[in-house]
Amino acid sequence: MLRILRARFKQGFRTIPFPDQPPVLPDQYLGRPQCDAAKCTGNCHACIQACPTGALSKSKGAVAIDLGRCLFCTDCMDACPAKAIQFTPEYRLATRTREALVVDNHPYALAQALDEKARKLFGHSLKLRQVCAGGCNACEADNNVLNTVGWDLGRFGIQFVASPRHADGLLVTGPVPKNMELALKKTYDATPSPKIVIVVGACAISGGVFAGHPEVNNGATSIVPVDLFIPGCPPHPITILDGLLRLLGRIE
Repeated sequence: MLRILRARFKQGFRTIPFPDQPPVLPDQYLGRPQCDAAKCTGNCHACIQACPTGALSKSKGAVAIDLGRCLFCTDCMDACPAKAIQFTPEYRLATRTREALVVDNHPYALAQALDEKARKLFGHSLKLRQVCAGGCNACEADNNVLNTVGWDLGRFGIQFVASPRHADGLLVTGPVPKNMELALKKTYDATPSPKIVIVVGACAISGGVFAGHPEVNNGATSIVPVDLFIPGCPPHPITILDGLLRLLGRIE
């Protein structure tokens, strides 16, 4: 017993200090991409052609990047001869609307908090039912990380529950294939109102690499109303946590 207590004392406090302190991210972390309009010639379509999911498009002479489709694969960055596209260390990616996920020359609209009434309901105790709708388990794994001692999601009053009847909302991952459509609808209907829906990852937002396939619904947005979009493939746990806390008004 003394050996165990000594080892625990040596380990110290292991939960990350976020959001009280900025997160420490690895050097190779790929955050929000951006296109430098000063470097972009406007005539080259190399980056658009290289994108495997059609996330890039021309917008008023500049390149717009749809984070709802982006896989953060860097193919666009590698293809750009002018090196106009770069991935920044910016981890704050969550938005409240699908349209806000398009990165162009305008300021990025980060997620705003729920209204005051909803914050009173969910702000101190948010129970989520996680729905894996055909995901590859990458987004699911990063959600699970939040339950570990290093992140301790429960300290914010946020917990995952086994039944939608005990939940305040759903957290959906995966492109929602046809054979999961009814299951997602029934899970949503079984969740008592008022409720919220959070979609995590490119697949849940737009279908990801499966977008346009006849066997998928191109994400959850066509099946259930969505209150928070967290892009990535998969999004980093800190990105997910940041989005959840913004939705609850814990950070601005």
